[in-house]
Amino acid sequence: MNDKAHLLVTGAAGFIGSCFVRLALAAGHRVTGLDLLSYAGHRENLSGLSDDAFTLQVGDVRDQALVTKLLFETNATAILNFAAESHVDRSLQDPLSFVDVNVVGTARLLEAARHYRDSLSSPAREAFRFVQISTDEVYGSLGADGQFTEASPLKPSSPYSASKAAADHLALSWHRSFGLNVIVTRCSNNFGPRQNPEKFIPRMIEAALFERELPIYGTGANVRDWIHVEEHGAGILSALRQGKPGAIYGFGGEREETNLNLACAICDIFDELRPRISGTSYRQKIAFVADRPGHDFRYAIDASLARRELGFKVSGSFADRLRATVVWYLENQAWVRAVRAGNP
Repeated sequence: MNDKAHLLVTGAAGFIGSCFVRLALAAGHRVTGLDLLSYAGHRENLSGLSDDAFTLQVGDVRDQALVTKLLFETNATAILNFAAESHVDRSLQDPLSFVDVNVVGTARLLEAARHYRDSLSSPAREAFRFVQISTDEVYGSLGADGQFTEASPLKPSSPYSASKAAADHLALSWHRSFGLNVIVTRCSNNFGPRQNPEKFIPRMIEAALFERELPIYGTGANVRDWIHVEEHGAGILSALRQGKPGAIYGFGGEREETNLNLACAICDIFDELRPRISGTSYRQKIAFVADRPGHDFRYAIDASLARRELGFKVSGSFADRLRATVVWYLENQAWVRAVRAGNP
């Protein structure tokens, strides 16, 4: 993949998408972002980017004509599909919107990519890539031992994860049926700056900041593997450059924590940075709430294939990265208020 390639990045104003855009620009790529600017996408996530190398188009991935137009106008060398309805709790309330955006939207992107690819001459045709950004949640739940690999069977538990599994199947079928150069990436739980406050870590941070209860599902024993968003973005960039068409690559953070231990760690950081007037620990604000339906017990990814073929790696301690994330939210409350207000 040429360092001067022009990438079409869907979901570019979201948490992971905006991080990838910054990494791609730093690597010398030009980027056109496509984002509907719904509750999950915000212009603030893209602030400070150069107009010379980056353009944001407000639009819907389900608008196949718009996607096709952008591909031809930019002479795009790749589509990276970050656009998705992504919150499990929301999928339990409104499952059909997840099917519409994640499944139908992906199918329309694939068709636009296929027709655009067919218009290209060699070697541009062979160089074109479609990277589908997915999640380890498509595999369902692990017990106390083991890790997911790229060959693990898909057993999604929620409408969200089922819609992502369906999108992955569609993407890989476009590779097998039409020869589209598709690569699928699946990651563990992301964390870092600019994550929507509805997600676990920023929700705990916000609750502690305003000394509200920190709600933990069930007993807090559920385990998640955490990858910093910049590590994930770097992995996707390497998959774009070096990944094999038709391949799946898993990116894990090698940082497993129970939800309860993670909430306690965030409380301890607040005890250090913003001690309560009462002198008591923020841990006293932890509250256990009814578990959500179909709550997967544990996720963990074996990233050995990505390490071997892509040079993927994680760096830095989880404690240091988590503390830096808490500090970012404390120092960027204007961003949090804008997101909470639904300001795109």
